[in-house]
Amino acid sequence: MNIRLAALLAVVSSSAIAAPNELAVYAGQPLDGGRISISDADSVKTMEGDSVAIPKAPDGVVEVSKSAKALTLNFDKAWYASLRVQGGKPVDLRPYLAKGVLALDLKVDELAGGGLSFRVGCGDKCERSVPYVIPARAAQGKGWQHLVMSASCFYRDGDDFSKVTQPFELNGTGKGKVAIANVKYLMNGKPNVSCPDYKTVSVTPDKLNESWSISWWTARHEQKLAEGKQLGKSAQVVFIGDSITEGWEKSGAPVWQRYYKPLNGFAIGFGGDRTENVLWRLQHGEVDGLAPKVAVLMFGTNNTGHRQEDPKTTAAGIKRNIEELQKRLPDTKILLLAIFPRGEKPDDNLRQINEKINAIIAGFADNQKVFFANLNQAFLQPDGTLSRDIMPDLLHPNEKGYEIWAKAMAPELAKLLPASTQYAWDNVPIGGSGFVSGLITSKTEKDLIYARTDVGGAYRWDVKKNAGFR
Repeated sequence: MNIRLAALLAVVSSSAIAAPNELAVYAGQPLDGGRISISDADSVKTMEGDSVAIPKAPDGVVEVSKSAKALTLNFDKAWYASLRVQGGKPVDLRPYLAKGVLALDLKVDELAGGGLSFRVGCGDKCERSVPYVIPARAAQGKGWQHLVMSASCFYRDGDDFSKVTQPFELNGTGKGKVAIANVKYLMNGKPNVSCPDYKTVSVTPDKLNESWSISWWTARHEQKLAEGKQLGKSAQVVFIGDSITEGWEKSGAPVWQRYYKPLNGFAIGFGGDRTENVLWRLQHGEVDGLAPKVAVLMFGTNNTGHRQEDPKTTAAGIKRNIEELQKRLPDTKILLLAIFPRGEKPDDNLRQINEKINAIIAGFADNQKVFFANLNQAFLQPDGTLSRDIMPDLLHPNEKGYEIWAKAMAPELAKLLPASTQYAWDNVPIGGSGFVSGLITSKTEKDLIYARTDVGGAYRWDVKKNAGFR
């Protein structure tokens, strides 16, 4: 018997309860005592009449309207738009987990630039979702579609589905207009909607198919293939990761120019990427033709942020990427970094998940080919808080944060790539005006240094003759 099914059957049998063959979540009205509400990233409103709306500046909206049998969610310029069917009295969904299904009718009027997912709120810090971006876009303009998905799609080991107060939620992003009707749980049914296996999704290569990524993700991959081909074997260090690595091309660009441009560094970070997306990129050529001395890896925080994934699952995804990288770059040393801190305080739920991942992946280092470094303390205040002066959104570094990263990593990188110490330049003020933007020691003459300034020009400095040099 399938292990997951066996576990679900155990959950059901242990509850020893009777349940109706059909649990109508929304059939023209919500469950007894229930309500319909909408939310965006900042607020929640309950439907009192036939419609409710949350205006979005300057001209966007999150709105739900009610007809005889259906609810229509209309959203525009919304990073997050939610239609929630909430029960008055908690419902027990355990009997539906083993063989049951969630069924509903869906009509997609517009979704060219948006996305959908279905979600169940199963308690404190327990929200389980099924993505439906690509199929929903394909359904645009095709009228009502009957969808059936396994109720077990929303379950993870250890979840308590005995008192669910939010048995159904429709989430939208971007721009769209979508209607739902006849939402119900059934004891039996044949699914026609697939869902990822939460235990293996992190190690199963895939593109990043989010509503906000589809338009640029593949194009960026093609761009990185071209950049990598141009650099070839000249790249001495490669950074592989998510939006934090992509930030070397944005907020971190001035720091990159000083530290890694002289090494022909190559940053291949994609915003939003989870472990399975990085794996897809590696398997589709992004490091082929390269021969860096060191590859710096740092990703996994999106597994946490998007799915609040079990740390063991994310760690397995990171390990799978290490294995893939070693196969493709057998002579490259890997510097695996701890996932950076996120959230303001040490007890932030997502930060704690990341710390559990870090505790696992530290064990991946063999100190022969794979090395581990935890730089996180450099970003934190003495009390463990994360300052917005370093990470304005408590996740992504600004230029100051990238400077901290580069300096904290310099000793670790120097062990693996001694040449990196020749180019660890700082901006220092000089008399009058301008800054020294680069210092290069002579490889042939002792105590001879060349200085480059940000206003142009280079200067030769002999330490013996100019004892006052600092």
